[in-house]
Amino acid sequence: MRKEKVAFTKDNTLVLQVSGLFTFETAQQKITMEGGEMLLIRKNQLGEITKTPLDGQDYQTVVISLKEDLLRQIALEEQIEINQKYTGPSNMLIPGNDFLHAFFQSVLPYVRHPEKKITSEVGMLKVKEAVYLLLDTMPRLREFLFDFSEPYKMDLEKFMLSNFHYNIPVEKFAQLTGRSLAGFKRDFLKIFGMAPRQWLLERRLTEARHLIEKKNKKPSAIYLDLGFESLSHFSHSFKKKFGKAPTEWPV
Repeated sequence: MRKEKVAFTKDNTLVLQVSGLFTFETAQQKITMEGGEMLLIRKNQLGEITKTPLDGQDYQTVVISLKEDLLRQIALEEQIEINQKYTGPSNMLIPGNDFLHAFFQSVLPYVRHPEKKITSEVGMLKVKEAVYLLLDTMPRLREFLFDFSEPYKMDLEKFMLSNFHYNIPVEKFAQLTGRSLAGFKRDFLKIFGMAPRQWLLERRLTEARHLIEKKNKKPSAIYLDLGFESLSHFSHSFKKKFGKAPTEWPV
């Protein structure tokens, strides 16, 4: 099993599960799928991916990024115009049908024979085929796929309390909350009374102390999940704040 703590989806993404279990978890949703299923993931999200092979199987996933420039091209060709922001589910399993299953099967040879380089022209055709099949299967995905508006200015306090443990730059937090970096820092100071980097460190260390004291978690088991890049950095920061190393902390 492999867990990827920070999965930032810049583009809308279609995931085809070939074998094994794929789990995508955000602050709002948790979706698991197995071989033969498909998941559409909304752009501009933070999440955690867990990849789990099943007994006697390799783990295989096909990931197709639906780049915005291609979606804009399709929108122009098909005269699709969306005048309102998409507000539905951020991630959804796509119900299978014969056409999607045939597309799925047509992609597998490229996965199983990576030495056969797929040309950019063929690659673009396969991605466009995926988009048209998605629209045919679920017409309501028009709003999902062709919403080109910028991220709206969301509740910064709620977002940060839900996502502080992701190890990403402050600039990325600003983008995800629909703000410029300067606007993000200004709003952050008003809400939390300190700079973002200082708050993130304090919040992560407070959570670490809680997990060690109340949940009997080992420092080596939690530092990555809390956004620290190394155990030594976590231990040094913890000792500096609380006076003792995390391994010395009473439980």
